[in-house]
Amino acid sequence: MKKLLVFLLCCISTLTLPKTVLVFGGKSGWIGQKIVRILQELGHNPVCAQSRLENREAISAEITQVKPDYIINTAGITGKPNVDWCETHKQETLRVNVIGTLNLIDIAFLHNIHITNISTGCIYEYDAQHPMYSGIGFTEEDEPNFNGSFYSRTKILLEKLMLEYPNVLNLRVKMPISTDPDVGFVGKIIKYKKLINVPNSLCILDDLLPIAVDMTLRELKGNYNFVNPGAMSHNEVLDMYKKYVDPNHTWENFTIQEQDAMLKARRANAELSAAKLLKLYPNISHIKDALAKLLKGMGHVSQ
Repeated sequence: MKKLLVFLLCCISTLTLPKTVLVFGGKSGWIGQKIVRILQELGHNPVCAQSRLENREAISAEITQVKPDYIINTAGITGKPNVDWCETHKQETLRVNVIGTLNLIDIAFLHNIHITNISTGCIYEYDAQHPMYSGIGFTEEDEPNFNGSFYSRTKILLEKLMLEYPNVLNLRVKMPISTDPDVGFVGKIIKYKKLINVPNSLCILDDLLPIAVDMTLRELKGNYNFVNPGAMSHNEVLDMYKKYVDPNHTWENFTIQEQDAMLKARRANAELSAAKLLKLYPNISHIKDALAKLLKGMGHVSQ
């Protein structure tokens, strides 16, 4: 009985002791910086990685020096100002999004360290089995069907390879939104005068990033659609923005075909199923409720 009590006390101590988490993208990345703050608020020790994904030797040296309990990767190339950049910088994109990220995952595997990779859900588009407005979202088991951009193709390739490693949790973020007014999906579309009007899954970072940290500390593995349940169209998002933040905001709609004519790469529009994530975290709010709450807060601040 005494040995059992000592064992249980050791387990509790292990769960409550502060953990060292090496965060790639934590130094300057939007999502990475948010994860660093969450870890700090929880009393853990986040370390912002200095090494770059392209440099295997530097990654290995940094992991040996820091000795992290966990690794979270939010780094990657999305292109500036958008994913069209990747169409003309294919080698740079591959070097970071595929080779570099696999470098990190492989080194973490060799050190027996759990790694959480923040990836994208922009690897699907509506099809006959998942029609627009049907509420039938793509699950983690559905084969990615979007090849309209080089960026998305690199993410599909990476996902197929990384999930061969047993130490990986892959979180598919789609159209992230936060209270930060100048970045994320809302921050982008309020700057556009013309928009398509298509429903998509969205990710409220304020709701979901604490869950990403919890999933890391629990050492969960595998593939998860990391979105709020439900979907919203561009017009629904902006109607809500107009209601709660800026009643004078205006925009016009145009067709997907008209948008595609302006871009080097098509955009992935789809609804992802959050059912797998909801089994673990059933209290995640529907996207319409979550976005209303977030925009109400933004409207209060702006007044």
